[in-house]
Amino acid sequence: MSQRITLIILSVFLLSCSSNNSSSDVTESTEYDFPWYNPAIVFEDRLQLLIDEMTIEEKISQLTYDAAAIERLGVPEYNWWSEALHGVARNGRATVFPQPIGMGATFDRELIHRVFTAVSDEGRAKFAISQELGNYAQYAGLTFWTPNVNIFRDPRWGRGMETYGEDPYLTAQLGMEVVRGLQGDHPKYLKSGACAKHYAVHSGPEALRHEFDAITSMKDLHETYLPAFKALVTEVNVESVMGAYNRVLGEPACASNLLYQDILMDTWGFQGHFLSDCWAIQDFHTGHKVTGDVAESAAMALNHGVSLNCGNSFPALKEALDRGLVTEATIDQRLATLFITRFELGLFDPPSWNPYNDIDESVINCEEHEEIAYEAALKSMVLLKNNGVLPLKKDLKTLYITGPQANNSTVLLGNYYGLSNKLVNILEGITSRVSAGTTVDYRMGAQESVKNINPVDWASGGAKDHEATIVVLGISQLLEGEEGESLASPSLGDRLDLNLPANQLEYLRKLKEGHDNPVIVVMTGGSPITMPEVEELADAILWVWYPGQEGGSAVADLIFGNEVPSGKLPLTFPESVDQLPPYEEYSMKERTYRYISSKPLYPFGYGLSYTEFSFNDLHLDREEIAADESLTVSVKVKNNGDLDADEVVQLYVSVPDPDGIQPRWSLKNFTRVTLEKGSSTEVSFKLNSQTLEQFNQEGEAEVVPGEYRVYVGNGSPGKRSKELGVQVISANFHIK
Repeated sequence: MSQRITLIILSVFLLSCSSNNSSSDVTESTEYDFPWYNPAIVFEDRLQLLIDEMTIEEKISQLTYDAAAIERLGVPEYNWWSEALHGVARNGRATVFPQPIGMGATFDRELIHRVFTAVSDEGRAKFAISQELGNYAQYAGLTFWTPNVNIFRDPRWGRGMETYGEDPYLTAQLGMEVVRGLQGDHPKYLKSGACAKHYAVHSGPEALRHEFDAITSMKDLHETYLPAFKALVTEVNVESVMGAYNRVLGEPACASNLLYQDILMDTWGFQGHFLSDCWAIQDFHTGHKVTGDVAESAAMALNHGVSLNCGNSFPALKEALDRGLVTEATIDQRLATLFITRFELGLFDPPSWNPYNDIDESVINCEEHEEIAYEAALKSMVLLKNNGVLPLKKDLKTLYITGPQANNSTVLLGNYYGLSNKLVNILEGITSRVSAGTTVDYRMGAQESVKNINPVDWASGGAKDHEATIVVLGISQLLEGEEGESLASPSLGDRLDLNLPANQLEYLRKLKEGHDNPVIVVMTGGSPITMPEVEELADAILWVWYPGQEGGSAVADLIFGNEVPSGKLPLTFPESVDQLPPYEEYSMKERTYRYISSKPLYPFGYGLSYTEFSFNDLHLDREEIAADESLTVSVKVKNNGDLDADEVVQLYVSVPDPDGIQPRWSLKNFTRVTLEKGSSTEVSFKLNSQTLEQFNQEGEAEVVPGEYRVYVGNGSPGKRSKELGVQVISANFHIK
């Protein structure tokens, strides 16, 4: 039982057994219509006073996402379903930041904290205005169902763009900053509520998510799929956790003894509320076939920890109660976790008591937030190839801009997005930065995924007539995303074919024919594209994800050298889908940079710069430690080039592997440093038992004695990294 629920139950006991307690403050509440609005009384006591007055029908009405008003008790309606994946979403005007997979590429904890502090500022301001308008609609609340900390284990998953990549450590580190930024740091009030989703072992296939059973080993469960959830619960007290659609090891994720009771509650001590993914509870009887009807499904979910139903199954709890499938005491317990969140948000307190109510409309898409969006876009973009053509000079005589995504503002947005009147697409951004004396020609040239019908082609020959060509290729939400969202996807948002659409590749070939003028490829997308031929044809490749409202400005400043690229891949780009295990398999064998044995096209952690960095003087302060001791790793990083720039310093560790089941290496720390040209700095990392522990096949953590190897550089180790010029140095240490 969580500490928070224990406190609630204890307060109820004290109310009934003693007159000398905080409930005596109720006598001071005569100025309030209802005692649960008296801010002088502690939350838990106010909560019990309210629950005691509610009928069973009223209680059940509060357990769905669209909680009804209880007018006789002064309880307003509240819609729990709000989104803020990369900015306040689906709720009108807001700053649009890069898609999370792009934020993963920044490897910048502090930046992500600032992004989501800005998001919660805007969320608070928009909520206050909505309340004044009497707008209690879906998406207008303060409980944001983000971040998505699932592991992007397979690049075919259409929703992988919502995550921070394939690595559990990077996902945990950035996910915690999302929660900190959203929830604030007030000792009493939540700025807004964050939600860790989708718990757990959830990453496709989209077409099977309502019936699929994800089978994983206890080692993979605890070492790959759960670390980010654990960090958000135990280190930053995320307010809610959302259960996934699928089953895990036979149990529905929204009704799992293993996931909810054994791990989330008993082991991690979760304090918040647990909710279902949307309409996931009906899957119990329609997809998973573990119950016979909606009343049984609602009862199973409630009894296994679900407090909030995103869907319409929980109204059947009255029937379940009548059939003896649930108790009113369990309903009360689940209801309590929800109202504590509403109290912590300050929704039952005078506005003047909560400092977050002072945030006003002026913050929405303000200049400061625009600057953060620009910085995030800039740091997210990854230079994959450059044969020396970049940066381009701004005073070109002629420049050709083409490609299906150049003038497409949709690719700025990703999914779960807000709306901004300040979107700068890639064509607009480049046009704003190039010399006014440069002749710029633009033609779309090719469509995203459909071959041109008109046999007359006036576009592909343009490259040979201009000093340089920027062709903006890639994919959009038409081809990848969530079930039902990607209009041109034949597989419900997943990309079972990872190749660049054939018509785009054909267009790139034509652009390169018969001349040596540079062709720079700018590529959009939220998941890897298998593109070895693009790597051969292009003179430079800049991967820009779905970069948010400032995407065009950031692309232009990188191309013309106003800024230096510094993004790093948060996931592996395979050469071919043939390198991947079957999509439905949840074993980590041959998945992600940690386990793949074949050579990728681009490795995890990779990204070029316009300057050169070196790594020297790797030093471990101890060569041998005990399992409960720590050591410090330090390295000298130098900017050897002529430009001031950022570099992401990455630390990986290989562990003893007598049975051949351990990762080849795993990211254990990282930091982003800014170095002026010619300057250097020393970077230090600490390694301790928690960061070095492995999990055995029973899911038990252990620090294994033996020889360890530490790697430090600007990318992950490996043969392909070395071929691409990644700088990595290494040293050994021993755990006795």
